[in-house]
Amino acid sequence: MANTVSLEFPDGSKRDYDAAMTGAELAESISKSLAKKAVAYALDGTVRDLSDPLMNSGTIEILPREDPRALELIRHDTAHVLAEAVQELWPGTQVTIGPVIENGFYYDFAKNEPFTPEDLPVIEKKMREIIARNKPFTKEIWSREKARKTFAEKGEIYKVELVDAIPEGQDLKVYYQGDWFDLCRGPHMASTGQIGNSFKLMKVAGAYWRGDSNNPMLSRIYGTAFANDNDLNAYLHMLEEAEKRDHRRLGREMDLFHFQEEGPGVVFWHSKGWRMFQNLVSYMRRRLDGTYEEVNAPQVLDSSLWQTSGHWGWYKENMFAVECADEEAEDKRIFALKPMNCPGHVQIFKHGLKSYRDLPIRLAEFGAVHRYEPSGALHGLMRVRGFTQDDAHIFCTEEQLAEECLKINDLILSTYADFGFEEITVFFSTRPEKRVGSDALWDHAEEIMGGVLKQIQQSDNRIKTAINPGDGAFYGPKFDYVLKDAIGRQWQCGTTQVDFNLPERFGAFYIDKDSEKKQPVMVHRAICGSMERFLGILIENYAGHFPLWFAPLQVVVATITSDADDYARDVARRLKAAGLIAEADLRNEKINYKVREHSLAKVPVILVCGKREAEEGTVNIRRFGSRDQESLTLDEAISRLSEEATPPDIRRERKALEEKATV
Repeated sequence: MANTVSLEFPDGSKRDYDAAMTGAELAESISKSLAKKAVAYALDGTVRDLSDPLMNSGTIEILPREDPRALELIRHDTAHVLAEAVQELWPGTQVTIGPVIENGFYYDFAKNEPFTPEDLPVIEKKMREIIARNKPFTKEIWSREKARKTFAEKGEIYKVELVDAIPEGQDLKVYYQGDWFDLCRGPHMASTGQIGNSFKLMKVAGAYWRGDSNNPMLSRIYGTAFANDNDLNAYLHMLEEAEKRDHRRLGREMDLFHFQEEGPGVVFWHSKGWRMFQNLVSYMRRRLDGTYEEVNAPQVLDSSLWQTSGHWGWYKENMFAVECADEEAEDKRIFALKPMNCPGHVQIFKHGLKSYRDLPIRLAEFGAVHRYEPSGALHGLMRVRGFTQDDAHIFCTEEQLAEECLKINDLILSTYADFGFEEITVFFSTRPEKRVGSDALWDHAEEIMGGVLKQIQQSDNRIKTAINPGDGAFYGPKFDYVLKDAIGRQWQCGTTQVDFNLPERFGAFYIDKDSEKKQPVMVHRAICGSMERFLGILIENYAGHFPLWFAPLQVVVATITSDADDYARDVARRLKAAGLIAEADLRNEKINYKVREHSLAKVPVILVCGKREAEEGTVNIRRFGSRDQESLTLDEAISRLSEEATPPDIRRERKALEEKATV
């Protein structure tokens, strides 16, 4: 019995097998068709090579190539084939590391001359030849001495360094595909032929060995791979759409913002972009009105406060430290630009005695924060060093926690809906291995948030939910809100996090009904997250074609002839009086030129005025993205556009008041 393992299959059935049986043999014993489709197997969720023996009991799954978990294997194997192809084409090139990443893989090479984009089709052709050979992936366990000697003899100095970095006691695995081999943890599919041809090499780049600028520069090749051509083509189409929608390009075309070297990672907002930014802030302020108190904590605080909060120890490498430039200053000490608002909000909560009757207290701030990001990670509005958070902190009792989480959920989901995001996934992240707080406190918080998650599921069947075990913050469980944009990309924006840590560290308390001091529960929440990043997401989601209520310039009044100049000025004046953002274009240019120029700038509405419109008191409406034209009286046009330009939250409020008035 010692050599027997008990396996449970997906249908719930259980059977005993010889522990020495491999995954491939198990699949063959079940059915030849299953064995033919199999690329790997999973035991208790861990994916293994088909050639691996079963060894221990557990829940077993035979994975076909179409299984979502096989996609990582396809990409991993493609990276190995890429490395073999490169060494066949350029003998003497050293291979270093080639991990799977989101949507694909890369491999770094030490090569005298870096790769060029023209090399990629040549490499792809060689890769297809290698895949067609259908050589099996076979695994060997080598001693450290054998691995060092073998790679050293091949001139693979980077592989020798990787061998030396593997901790003592760990197996050194080497995978062969025919005669070519590589140091690798695995797992792999059964053969190169199972990779298929649904792959593409995307670009070349430079990369320092192990990401350290003191090390040699390597040549990196990025690629992607999928299980079939349909998925690959869909991904490539999405990339094409993403390029068209790139917020950096649209930011230039629409004259919204720019970046420059003297201010790396911070935004230079132009008037139209700043108008959009303030429009977003104004919208969020209206959504919080009456339920949150807006506060403002200092931008620069003594480092001792950040030491108390724990950020100095956990987060120091991402913080900007500052001090007075005057060496003779009397109070010379180390300060920090705040990377987040939460410690400041605890100080505001602590100012003055709080009773249980005062709770919940909800403090919101559109706070400018600064975080150091490596220059290579900066990416337009999506990844910056200086940004504005729309976060808030709720101080409440444990009994109030569930209701507060539900209110936050409703606010987040309705906000996303106002901006056209309907496909939302709420991820519930539970306790990590390293954490603060007692297990009893975590049990209580997770029970409450688990109940909230069930209510979220029941409230709207469009909202998906999922569990992220062990992915909670060190101070408490959390919800992360992930939205899907117009071309299928996912963005994590909103969050709700329960914190047992900061109130305790700062000695925050309230007086309970028994006149005893009690520590409040602190809930961190954000809706947009970074306002800059959310605006970047909106620019790309709408491709610059914003709904009228959010457009930085809503209407341009363009004249056909100078005879209509006075009328156009009056039209623009009346539009502005009605609350619309409007400009008059009176230039001595042809109307088609004006329309084309403003269309490129993504202006939603162009009102064309000529001599006839001036005489009749009408306007000709042209909308961005449509060839249709409509003639309306000026009063009708202003009324229609004013209604359309009303933000959705104000429209809801008006409707509610109207319904109340009719009751």
